[in-house]
This record gives sequence, C-alpha cells and structure tokens, in this order.
Amino acid sequence: MRESAAERHDRLLALVRERGTARVADLAGLLGVSPVTARRDVEALATKGLLDRVHGQVSWPERPERPERLGDPGARRTGEGLVLGLLAPSATYYFAEVIRGAHEAAARAGARLVLRISDYRPEEDRARTEGLLAAGAEGVLVAPGWRGPEDRQAYGDWLAELPVPAVLLERRADPGTPLDALDRVVSDHGHGVLLALRHLLELGHGTPLLVARGDSPTALAVRAGYAEALGTLGLGAPGPVIDSVPADQDPEGFERAVRALYEAVTSGRVSAALVHNDVDAIEIVQRLADLGVKVPEDLALIAYDDEVAALADTPLTAVAPPKRQVGRHATELLVERLTEAHEAPDEEPARRHLSLLPRLRVRASCGAPSGARSI
Repeated sequence: MRESAAERHDRLLALVRERGTARVADLAGLLGVSPVTARRDVEALATKGLLDRVHGQVSWPERPERPERLGDPGARRTGEGLVLGLLAPSATYYFAEVIRGAHEAAARAGARLVLRISDYRPEEDRARTEGLLAAGAEGVLVAPGWRGPEDRQAYGDWLAELPVPAVLLERRADPGTPLDALDRVVSDHGHGVLLALRHLLELGHGTPLLVARGDSPTALAVRAGYAEALGTLGLGAPGPVIDSVPADQDPEGFERAVRALYEAVTSGRVSAALVHNDVDAIEIVQRLADLGVKVPEDLALIAYDDEVAALADTPLTAVAPPKRQVGRHATELLVERLTEAHEAPDEEPARRHLSLLPRLRVRASCGAPSGARSI
C-alpha cells in the first residue's frame, strides 16, 4: 500500500522529535524519499508551526506553557482550551463509538480533540502519536493497533515513555510492565461473555459453543473470557472453539467454521452458540439457513459487539460493550490528569485501571420471550 503524505509527515515528525535536530538531506534518506520531497514536507510542517527550520536543518520546536492556561484557574479546572490527541486503529465499526464518546466528552470539557488512525499497523503507532504531539496535543488517548500479544511486546514499550499524560483505550498490558502503570479504560469482555453464557443456560440449553475470531484484542479477550466463564459456571467445553474468519477475506475458512457449527448442531452436541462478531454472526446465520439449520429454532445464538446485530433478518441477541462510555470516561480521566498537573505539579496521582461492564441486549435469536430488553 502506498504511503500517504500524512503518514510520511508523521514519520518525519517522529524522526525529528527523536533526534531534536536533523538535516533535511538526512531525513530524505531515512524516509526513503527524494530530497525534493523531503524539503517540500519540511516546508509544509514548518508553515504549520510543527517544526523549526534553519539553514538546511530542522528542529523540534520549543513549546512553552500557554499564558492563558497558566493565568486562568477556571480554565485549568474545566479543561477549557486543552488539546487532546486520540490514536485509534480504525474510525469505523467498534471504534466509531469509542471516538464519538471521546469527542463528546472533550467538547463538554471545552477541549479540542485531534484524531489519528493507524489502520491496525502497530509499527506506525509511535509515529502517529508523535504527529499528535506535534499538532499540540497535551495528553493522548491511545488504542494501539495491536492484533495480539506479539504486537504488544514488539510495539508497546514506547507508550510508557511519552512526555505527556496518556490513557490506554480498550487495551491491557502485561502485569508488572511499565505499560501496566499507565491509566487505562477498558470493557470487561469476560463479564460480557459470562452474561451471554448464563442467559443461554437459563433458557435451558447445554454448554454453549464459542465461534470467535482471533485477530484482535477484543477477540482474544472473548476467548479468554469463555474459558473463564466455563470454570465459573462449572461447565466443561462442548468442543474446541471454532475459529471464525471474515467471509469476504477467507471464504474457505468461513465455510469451514460454518460446517463445524452445523455438525455440532445436527449431531445434537450443542443447541446454543456465542459468535464474535456481529458481521460474522449474521453471515453464519444466513449460511446455516441454507443448510437447513434455523435460528433460533435449531440453534440459539448470541452475537458479540452489538454493532449491527439488531439489523439481521432475525434480530440477534448481542453482548454490547460500553464503547461510547469507554471513550467518554477515558477523556474525562485525561482531562483530570492534565488539570491535576497544573494545580499540583509536585503530587504524583494514583493511576487507575477502569473496567466498564457490557450489557446483554436480548432479541429474537436466542429464543427468549419476544420483546427486546437489556440485562
């Protein structure tokens, strides 16, 4: 995929911030672009005040405290005038609501929110965040583009070294690591899975089967929550977790997942399933219908995410993580951290790990009595 100018600018800013000062010719080599392109990029960033340029060199600009913040205790209390940065892996599906919640909270506080998107490329997260700092962000909300533990280990250490307050969004760190000392706000996906399994058991089903992706922190948390919920409920797994994949990206893998679920149902081994995520669940229900398995008559099904679950032909019962509230609470926490830093600069605040509980929205696909409701 060809790199955009904005992505190249973020990389350039990260290089200058790391070095303090750099020659434009050296930056061209590090960026893998022509000297003409490097000079054009430097001019554009210098014009915006994001870099200082002198005689063929660029440097990271000094950013003194803004007088209006220092002289206005009211602004410090409310967050008015603050600039906040938000790094998200996507602006669609799950994270659209997280971003919306953050934007609403920033607006209520009188702060400005600046957004960068990583497209689930964790190797670009640091440069994107440097771009936010260059744009004036005084604190950042960060949802790294990690897909699994290996990404967190390879591309996570820099977060603990940021020169501004940072709050992790919908991401957890390994216990005892520097990253674990950061503030964070997350959905408790384990609780969401437990709600779903308990509801299906109360409807008279045996142990539900899990059909789940494995390509995101949410997917991995759902898988871990499933194993934990089985233990909490005193259940044994009815079979291995069925690996789900997007039908448009891997049609053969998707068909394997459908066939595995079909065989589990028609053999009488299971009568209920939890499926991550909504889109996969809708397509699985459609394909099962082609094979003669009906939802909820033959299979009670609950989806995970509740982005589009209500729009299925048979509206899907779904676990709904509190996505908008995650964005809102994280932004409020970041504003609090920034105002504390001005009001009590010598006091080290206690960090917070805030877990918000998902809800279960009951619809037709689980076979419960009609009428949507939340649990």
